Amino acid sequence: MKIKALNGFKDILPDEVLLWRRVEENARTVLQRFHFAEIRLPVLEKTELFSRSIGADTDIVEKEMYTFVDKQITMRPEATASLMRSYIEHSMHGLRPVQRLFTIGPMFRHERPQKGRLRQFHQLDVEVLGSASPRLDAELMSLGESLFAELGVATSLEINSLGCPDCRPEYRRVLLAFIEERLDQLCEDCQRRSVRNPLRVLDCKKEGCRRQVEEAPSVIDYLCEGCAVHFTEVRRNLELLQVEYRVNKFMVRGLDYYVRTTFEFLTDQLGAQSAVCAGGRYDGLIEMLGGPKIPGIGFAMGI
Repeated sequence: MKIKALNGFKDILPDEVLLWRRVEENARTVLQRFHFAEIRLPVLEKTELFSRSIGADTDIVEKEMYTFVDKQITMRPEATASLMRSYIEHSMHGLRPVQRLFTIGPMFRHERPQKGRLRQFHQLDVEVLGSASPRLDAELMSLGESLFAELGVATSLEINSLGCPDCRPEYRRVLLAFIEERLDQLCEDCQRRSVRNPLRVLDCKKEGCRRQVEEAPSVIDYLCEGCAVHFTEVRRNLELLQVEYRVNKFMVRGLDYYVRTTFEFLTDQLGAQSAVCAGGRYDGLIEMLGGPKIPGIGFAMGI
């Protein structure tokens, strides 16, 4: 009997490695142009790092992480939390007030393998720590656009604002009332999410659920003054940089740490409309993990 690779894990063969190297080398060239420095992070972290940052009630933490329960360590499901841990541990904010960092490597999630989804997958992760300026949000999206242009991949950009801890509770209340009227029409996952994190109901990919939330209230209509001004400035700076975008009021993130700006790059060159890059702002994450009160924003691109 032949021993094959585990389900959801894939060899990268020599001919494919040439393509991988092209992606990675182009990424490094563009990132150097934007003054980013590379950081390399361990694959294993304490489980608490992900449960605290990503959110204990998210699908990732509840169902998808590879965790060694006896040791309470986890193979990283994403890179942002690991990078924040390193940033705090090594007091990198004291070296330079604004840090521009990127890392490339494998992530691990126990998802159902399907086309374009593996249990070991690789990402380019790009983060800027130390600035709350909306100009930086637009700059990062311009960087993403440059990356895909260098690779010859046609993409479209969608953006949204998720508000902040000041304005999100009122939107959550209104959204929950809307969802409760349609609860029996939603899938089991969305019924569970409605109690713990109703925003994630908007992100369900099942057609029946998508139809039910078509008329859902938009978080943009409930932004506080600070978040509204920030989102207006992000849009203005995107236009100054001549970066085309579309506002998608249903865009949310599956991770709890995001606030304000969120964005995705989509392409139809993979056979279906697919997100190939996603990110956003997470101004409270460093403080949540025991570091100083420092804002941050970043994105991850699947390789």
